[in-house]
Amino acid sequence: QQHIALQWHKGDLPQKDLFYLKEKANSAVLLEMSECVYFISFIHCAFQPPQFKLDPRLARLLGIHTQTRSCIIQALWQYVKTNKLQDSHEKEYINCDKYFQQIFDCPRLKFCEIPQRLTNLLLPPDPIVINHVISVDPNDQKKTACYDIDVEVDDPLKSQMNGFLLSTANHQEIASLDNKIHETIESINQLKIQRDFMLSFSRDPKGYIQDWICSQNRDLKLMTDTVGNPEEERRAEFYNQPWSQEAVSRYFYCKIQQRRQELEQALAMRTT
Repeated sequence: QQHIALQWHKGDLPQKDLFYLKEKANSAVLLEMSECVYFISFIHCAFQPPQFKLDPRLARLLGIHTQTRSCIIQALWQYVKTNKLQDSHEKEYINCDKYFQQIFDCPRLKFCEIPQRLTNLLLPPDPIVINHVISVDPNDQKKTACYDIDVEVDDPLKSQMNGFLLSTANHQEIASLDNKIHETIESINQLKIQRDFMLSFSRDPKGYIQDWICSQNRDLKLMTDTVGNPEEERRAEFYNQPWSQEAVSRYFYCKIQQRRQELEQALAMRTT
């Protein structure tokens, strides 16, 4: 059985639209071959940014087969939030469920440790395998086989979007529109306050006026730094409440203590 191995390494070579793989063989070698040569191609894609194949356990848990490191970490964080694995007291810690314990082999870990622990769980992506047959019979017609390979490329609109976001030509117009939006929102809020005022007044005019007067009175006290309630304090009923007796007793007690301290200080000065 004839085995032919061909390899092509891109290395630092510039990008090319196509390349050929050829194997020259003399007539003696061709006679030793059978009618067909089975050829297997392995294509390893150079993903930018690099992609990795997940450990089977982690792949089943996240539903991801091959992805970039940042996307894998983002999927892990989404799993942590969905299953409420973040510690309620120590936010930097994750309480592993049974699946995390099987994968990371620990009951608890910090989220900042996950990138390091992922190193042993990420493998090189699977190559693209193409099986095709090469006929060595000179009488056979040459055949062409086409294969579709999915390749991730940058969105062509991405550069245009970045250019639009970085452009300063329309900043003044955008700022003007933002100011108009804020003014419109403020106007809507003011109109809502007026509407609520009118609705409350129409439903209960007397109650609303009383509430409004109390509100204005509170605002006036805050503005003038007034302590207490002058309107109630000018009435005799205010001082006939149970707390007034206790307040009088406390007042006289404080006065007696103050007078005693003054007398003690006077006696001390005479003795010296």
